Amino acid sequence: MSGAADLAGAREVVAVSPHLDDAAFSAGAALAGLAAAGARVRVLTVFTATVPDPQGFALACQLDKGLAADVDYMALRRAEDDAAMAALGARGEHLGLPEAPHRGYGDAPALFGPVLPGDVAQPAAVLAALERALDAGPAPDLLLGPLALGDHVDHRHVRDAVLALAARRGLRLLLWRDTPYVLRPGAPAPSPGDLAVPVGPAALDAKAAACRAYATQLGFQFGGADGAERAVRALAAAEGARLLGGGAAEALAVPPGHPGDPGGGGPGRTG
Repeated sequence: MSGAADLAGAREVVAVSPHLDDAAFSAGAALAGLAAAGARVRVLTVFTATVPDPQGFALACQLDKGLAADVDYMALRRAEDDAAMAALGARGEHLGLPEAPHRGYGDAPALFGPVLPGDVAQPAAVLAALERALDAGPAPDLLLGPLALGDHVDHRHVRDAVLALAARRGLRLLLWRDTPYVLRPGAPAPSPGDLAVPVGPAALDAKAAACRAYATQLGFQFGGADGAERAVRALAAAEGARLLGGGAAEALAVPPGHPGDPGGGGPGRTG
């Protein structure tokens, strides 16, 4: 049975985003609401590295957005993320690992297929980077990350690393429904156990502003900035209707056996 996610007591929040946009697209209103309530919100984005002289599919990922080969695409995206985090009231931190197209995934279908043999150690690398980032700041009382809906390999690696991190450190963990994947045909059905985060107009406006900041991503993901804003507002209304009977909300899930699992079994369970 679904219920409300009680985030009111969170004061040190860490959200782990695979790419420079995932946290804002998927849980931006929750993050903005937490920040507005006085929490310190850190968004650790994992795959943010500039790779000089990109080739093949990695190069195509910027050429198809109208960016020349000599443009530092990832530097542009990091700047977009800085603007988005400012809109949410969060602190963005870039962990500097290379995205999947720079790790041997040669086309778009490969991103959603099996993990390449040379990439099987990537969750351990992500976990090590997250450990270093957490050791550099106060211990979080709430950890957020992706469910990896859509099966993008980078999302899968981050989900696995976040699950391991939460178990190792006894952290309360909630996972977001990855947007825009949840909006696409064939997306996994929502879980009846999803928790609702009610979001007010100010938090939803902050999310919309943050999403608009990712200008390089909005055309192919949503058909443009206006399409992105319509999509995230419509999704919030749909989640509010599904989980609360009205209003606007974002959905979060508790992994079984981890802190906060309403079924029990995880260390550090909170009500």
